[in-house]
Amino acid sequence: MRKQFDLQTPFPFEYNYRDPKHPLTELPDHLHEWYELVYIYTGSGSFFVDRTLYDMRQGDLFLLPSNTIHRSLPDPHDRIISTAIFFSGALVQQPALGEAFTYLRCFEHARKRQSYRLRLQSDDQRQLEQWIDAIHSEHKQQLTGYRQAVLLLLQQILLFINRQVAPAGSELSTEHVIRPLWMRSMLQYIDENPSGQLGLNELARRAAVTPAHFSRVFKQLTGMNVTEYVTAKRVILAKELLIATDDNVSQIAERCGFESLPHFHRMFKKVSGMTPSAYKRSHLAPLPQPPAL
Repeated sequence: MRKQFDLQTPFPFEYNYRDPKHPLTELPDHLHEWYELVYIYTGSGSFFVDRTLYDMRQGDLFLLPSNTIHRSLPDPHDRIISTAIFFSGALVQQPALGEAFTYLRCFEHARKRQSYRLRLQSDDQRQLEQWIDAIHSEHKQQLTGYRQAVLLLLQQILLFINRQVAPAGSELSTEHVIRPLWMRSMLQYIDENPSGQLGLNELARRAAVTPAHFSRVFKQLTGMNVTEYVTAKRVILAKELLIATDDNVSQIAERCGFESLPHFHRMFKKVSGMTPSAYKRSHLAPLPQPPAL
């Protein structure tokens, strides 16, 4: 359900370079605190993000905001080669400099529009691949200031993405390929009613299909069963409320639809790897500083 990162590292950045993908070695549907970029060099398959299923092909760039459920479903006969870049949002914070710009704006734009794929033209593919190759080179050589160099390259990539997305947003694909339509409607219903009755039987009744059919289609599309998906969505909302509000843990558990406080603690730790209180403290504490030279 979650990918592990070292949350205490002074340089919160990781990447998987030109990684061959296969269905048997892919993570199941998961989420994590860090932001992620996934660039496709070759191959085909599908990519499930939040409540959208995309096809993957050469030149696709996926933008995955923090705490977003996602899963890659590569075609076993047309091998995907991709690079994934992971980083904490705190790594790319910068002073305002007199304009309303942040490097993370493209991720928030993608989340707001529920559209997470950017299809790049040939020239843009080559430029992005050069930046990724440069990150890999800096990381391998580890010359003086290599982390600063990696950060500058990451900022260049994010600036490039924001310029692709921000002017009108037309370059960011809005193609939603979740079928059938009743399933898309149910995924939206789960998002909008986290504290409601979201069991399999209730959702199947709303969709006017049998529970067995609902369960089978849901698993095929998302890779998760209904209970796992609903729990992950509720934990994502709880994370937002823990940081953004002064509500106590009991209030948040109730708002997010958990049946009891012990159940909330158990599920939150299962999905996020820490208790709700520890999660809140981790976002109030300052980031560790690198050792003085």
